[in-house]
This record gives sequence, C-alpha cells and structure tokens, in this order.
Amino acid sequence: MAARCSRPRFAAALRRAGRKRGIDGSVEMIRAGLRAPALRQPGGVEDAFGRQALALLGILDAACRAADDLADAARETFAAHPDHQVITSFPGLGDLLGARVLAEIGDDRTRFPDARNLKAYAGSSPVTRASGRSRTVVHRRVKNQRLAATGHLWAFGALTSSTGARAHYDRRRGGGDRHNAASRHLFNRLLGTLHHCLAHGLTYDEATAFPSPTSPPQAVAA
Repeated sequence: MAARCSRPRFAAALRRAGRKRGIDGSVEMIRAGLRAPALRQPGGVEDAFGRQALALLGILDAACRAADDLADAARETFAAHPDHQVITSFPGLGDLLGARVLAEIGDDRTRFPDARNLKAYAGSSPVTRASGRSRTVVHRRVKNQRLAATGHLWAFGALTSSTGARAHYDRRRGGGDRHNAASRHLFNRLLGTLHHCLAHGLTYDEATAFPSPTSPPQAVAA
C-alpha cells in the first residue's frame, strides 16, 4: 500500500514529477494524509476505485506526453520563422509564449499599419468615453482574448528579466494602478516596441525601450 512507502520513495516520485522545492514538507504531508483514519469500503469496492484511479492517471500521463510533443513541435516550427529572433529578443518572451504572440498577430506587416491598431486589437490600450463634460478612461473589453491573456503572462515574465520593465511597472503601481492595470500598461508598452522592432527588423534594446530619466529620449513606438 502507498502508506507503507518510505520517505525516499515519495521524495523520488515528487522529483520525477518535476517538484524542486519543499519536497520534504510535501513528503510528510502525504505520509500523514495516507495514515490518517478513514472510512473503509468493502475490498472489492476499494479495488475498483484503485483501478479507476490508475486508469485516470494513465489518461493524464498520455495528455501530458501529448502536450510535451505539441510544445516541441511549436518550438521547432517557431524557430524556423523569420520573426523568431526579433520576438524572442524581448524580455519575458521565450519560444512558447513568443509563438503564441506570433500566432495571434501574424506576420503580415500591413495588417496593423501602426502600433495603435495592434494595441487596440490586443486590448492593451484604454478606451476614452466622453459625454458632455464627463470623460472616462476604461480598459477595453472587446479584444483578442487569447492575445490579452498572453500579454498578461508576457508582462509578468518581463518583470524578472528587465530592469526597465520592472521600473515601469513600479512607477504605475506607485501612481495608484492596481496589479492588473499596471501589467496591462506594461504589456501596452512592450507591444508597441514589438511592433516597431518587427516593422524595422530590429531586436529588442533595453535602453531604447525604457530610457532612463537622465538619458535623451529615443524614437520608439510606446
């Protein structure tokens, strides 16, 4: 029975599953859970549930293998695309997330004549509504949901790999933005820079994308 498994066997199983931190604590939690008093069922019923659990785990393993195969194929196909070098030069964009960005925006340069069109399509730029003397700025609800979700992950990843992105996000938070709004604004900035780089065949440059306050501003689609 699983309750009789030793600590090293549990730890080895967790490592095979990809766990890297908190293994000892997880082992103790699993062992305690397996040894806790529980209502029992007749032997035949427990055996049936055990077989069902193994069958479900087999389905999950097959799904994980299929997902890994698709990820490998996506990486291989994306690496052969002419825009691969430009897109993956951006902080927060690896092969898989970069492939998702390319899949949503495409490689037809005439599709988005300027960065504003692309930002509106992605929902990263706000909408201004004016009526009489009132003026309200709100985020877009009609947008490409897949690209918007990808942008949220992109901005999050950029925070740890770009000091300029981190500083930009912190300034927005310091100005009163909540996390989602600050992330969306950072995505908007990165997306504008990506449009500029793709249009001119340039790779990402941190100093151009996020110039320091003491540096002279450089031309970039923000």
